[in-house]
Amino acid sequence: MCAYVLVAEDDERQAEVLRRYLQADGHHTVVVHDGRSALHQFRARPPELVVLDVMMPRLDGLDVCRILRGESEVPMLMLTARSTEDDLILGLELGADDYLTKPYSPRELTARVRTLLRRAQRAPNPAGVLRVGRLGIDPQRHEVTAGGVRIECTPGEFAILAAMSEQPDRVFTRNQLLEHTSGLDRDSTERTIDVHVMNLRRKIEADPRRPAQLLTVYGVGYKLTSGPS
Repeated sequence: MCAYVLVAEDDERQAEVLRRYLQADGHHTVVVHDGRSALHQFRARPPELVVLDVMMPRLDGLDVCRILRGESEVPMLMLTARSTEDDLILGLELGADDYLTKPYSPRELTARVRTLLRRAQRAPNPAGVLRVGRLGIDPQRHEVTAGGVRIECTPGEFAILAAMSEQPDRVFTRNQLLEHTSGLDRDSTERTIDVHVMNLRRKIEADPRRPAQLLTVYGVGYKLTSGPS
């Protein structure tokens, strides 16, 4: 699966390593070294995936992530030297789909890129729009509505909703939901599922603190229901 990938990494040596690995994996790769250049390149030619370092000059990766997510649903993989949970969660809340903590293996990065691209390009469901209560999930158009109002979702959020909407009221473990997202680093990405669910509740629930459709099944995982009858 070949794609056009934009890499924003201020460490020129590391950026060159990433470029070589991604190109060896068949991807056309463009590298920039600061946040403003990342935005300029993205707008000049939108890529199919962005690899985004958090610590960059001129504009940091978190700001770039926030701006891009307001303009596009492109898959984004964050690279961070910050290992605290709060920093990692912040990137996900801004719309990143996955992250790697430095130091990391370039081979793992290319594997995650392949997974994110597969998720974004998954074949549409010919059954059309899936409806669960007030939610409508259109796999072909990659659209979600809540009460008829369109909701913007990241690829990771959409993957979770689409999977759960195919089997309403089924309880999914975090690990099962990972099969529909990245699922490469169990300890970190299970927490990623929690963040995606939290963000989805903010978007689809009337009261995110008291969800009516995207429910927690304590000790097991999550389920999507039609809500109050």
